[in-house]
This record gives sequence, C-alpha cells and structure tokens, in this order.
Amino acid sequence: MDLTYPADAEAFRGEVRAWLTENLPDGWFDEGFTMDNETKLEFQKNWTRTLFDGGWICATWPTEYGGRGLTTMQGVVLSEEFHNAGAPLRADFFGDTLVGPTILQWGTEAQKEYFLPKILSGEIAWCQGFSEPDAGSDLAALATKAELDGDEWVINGQKIWTTQGFVANYMFILCRTDPDSPKHKGISYLLVPMDQPGVEVRPIEQVDASAEFCEVFLTDARCPVDNVVGGVNNGWKVAMTTLGFERGTSATTGYRRFEKELDAIIAIARRNGSINDPLIRQRLAAAWSKIQIMRVAGLRTLSAVVADRKDMAVAALGATNKMFWSEYHQQVMELAMDIMGMEGQILTGDPSVEEAVPGYGSRRTPTKYPASALQSSFFFSRSETIWGGTSQIQRNIVGERVLGLPKEPKPADQRTAGAATAAAG
Repeated sequence: MDLTYPADAEAFRGEVRAWLTENLPDGWFDEGFTMDNETKLEFQKNWTRTLFDGGWICATWPTEYGGRGLTTMQGVVLSEEFHNAGAPLRADFFGDTLVGPTILQWGTEAQKEYFLPKILSGEIAWCQGFSEPDAGSDLAALATKAELDGDEWVINGQKIWTTQGFVANYMFILCRTDPDSPKHKGISYLLVPMDQPGVEVRPIEQVDASAEFCEVFLTDARCPVDNVVGGVNNGWKVAMTTLGFERGTSATTGYRRFEKELDAIIAIARRNGSINDPLIRQRLAAAWSKIQIMRVAGLRTLSAVVADRKDMAVAALGATNKMFWSEYHQQVMELAMDIMGMEGQILTGDPSVEEAVPGYGSRRTPTKYPASALQSSFFFSRSETIWGGTSQIQRNIVGERVLGLPKEPKPADQRTAGAATAAAG
C-alpha cells in the first residue's frame, strides 16, 4: 500500500469544503443540529438540484458528457468531504453509479447524448432488472426473453428484488436474445421504459413492513431496437463491467457507515450497563478491529486503482471485501440485538418522523411495524450476504482466481461422479 494524496487533490478539498459551507443549511455543522420533519423533507427535495447546479453529481465523468473530469484522487476527496459533512452526494444510485458508467463505457453516442444528461439532472430514475426467481447467483440462467419485432424489442419474463421499481422511469435489464447460444453468450443489455402497459410492478413487503424491493412482470413490453447497450448478445460482458467505472472513489469512506453504526451500539451498551460484561466488551473490540481491517482494505483497493494494477489479486479484492463486510455486518447486528436484550424485541421506532438508520441515512419508519433504526438495520443485514453475489460465490472467485483452486463441479459433473462412485462400490 503506497498512497499519497497529490497537491491538486488537497487543494480541491478546500474547494469542496467551501462549497458545502456555503450551500448546506445554516447551523448544519453545529453540534446537535437537527431539522424538523417538514424542513428535512424540503431539504431532500431541493438538494439534488443544488448538487446538479454545483456540478457534483457524477463529477468524475468526462466534461463532454456533463461531468467535471475529476481525477480518481479528486473523486476520493469529494467523497470524503461530503461524508465528513454528513451531506448526501448521490442523486440516484442506480443512475449515477451503475447504468450511467455502463453507458459511458459501452453506449453509442446517441445513447450517451440522450440518457446521460437525464441521469445528471435526475430527470430519469432507474432500477436494475437482473435477478429472476430461478436466476440469482446463477444469473446466466435467466429466462426473460427479448425478441425483435421491426424496430422494437418485445420482452416477456419476470424480474425480482428490483429495488425502487415502483418509482423508476427506466430499467436496465438483461434479456435472452439468442436462446440457441450458450447461456452466457445469448444475453443482451437493454434500456426499457417502465411507464407502459406491458410492465407490472408489485412491491414485496418485508418483515418490517418496508417494501423497497419489487417483482416486475413484463408481458409484451417494448423498447426501441437502439436501446441495446454494448451490442446484441454481448450483455453478459456489459453487465460484468457495470460497477467498474467509479471503482475506488468510495474506498476511504465505505467503512465509515459501519463505524457510525458501531458507535450507536456502544452508546446503548453504556446506557444499559452491558458494556461491563467482559464477553460483550470482547465482541465490541472484535467489531472495532474488523472495521479497521475494512479501512485498510479500502486503502489497498484505492492504491491498486491509482497504480492501475489489474492482476488477479486486485480483481479479487472486490469479492474479498464484499464477503468480509457483509458477514461482519450480520455478526455485529446480532451483537446489537444481544446488547439491547428484551428491549430489542419491542418495536420502538417512531412512524411520524424520518429516522436515520446508523450508517445508511434516512428512511421513513413504516407505520404498522415501527422498527427502530438498529432493528431495521438488523433486518437489512440478513440480505447483504446474498445481493451483489452471495458469500459462497465470492469464495469461489477468490479460490479460483487467486488461489488457483479447481473450479467448483457443475451439478451434472457431481451426478456423473456420484454414479461412477456407486458403480465402483
């Protein structure tokens, strides 16, 4: 790990701080500053426009596409200063971080000219149509199909766990466009309008009564033939690079959401006296140590990005980090529930206010199941070892690409091996 912040990045830090001081509400930096619910909603409503006017949304994008052309290290500084100020930086995660960079890398000029300005301005909200009921970790097994009909694609199938599908204007979706090709080869990456008769969105209510996830049914849904990103039947390669454009810019801030959450857990332990239990103290110390490992891992990732290293060990950093933090978070949330004891079994959230979930920002507590901040975080943590690639998948990536272990046998291979063993017996 050999990382030095260059002079231009540190000079840029001062520019970001000055802008935040000028544009955040009066008193924002004062200790104990709060906003009532109405003021907070008004701030959230206007903040995206303020970010856009300031040029901070997707600021690492090239200037010709509306960005500011920031270097990687300037992007890191931008992320750090917004995080230090507690100010939101993203307008639409799926647009800013996923489909936007994908269009930048793979899109046609016409796609860039049409979609990128609307991502920057917040005019289009996006959702991701990858997972299906029978295609999650084995994403290439997806069955949703798109067939060409004149100058349009006609899409039929089902997607699931589609976050913010009920508010999205467009879905970036993987569809099978060549059923006769090997399963990784016959897939295309399409940009599909959501506001049309052939798209039905059904929210999936979770245990805490939230419903951010949706299932989406597509019945003869249509999108223009030119809305294929990266070429027909090249969707698998396009999808695998979706997260690649801005890698590294959040490397020094990603661990901080867990740090903030652990502070909240420790505060409860001090309040109810469980901090004096030596086993609880040991588990808290272990949690703190793992957060420091995340901090160092982030710096290692950033060092590799700055040095433009592309060896297999670097390629596996994402898998290693995802596996580490998602499993840590489940462990620390179980610790939080142990510290809260019976209090953790009582719904203590207030449905009348926007409640800050430690490390996640704000979400409205559902009225009929008013979970507290940490209770909501506990529920959410259960999903984290699944989405974005299960921990089992991440272990396979590390084992095969870094350690050079044999690839995991396919189900057919396992059946053949079992039959051979039975015959030999």
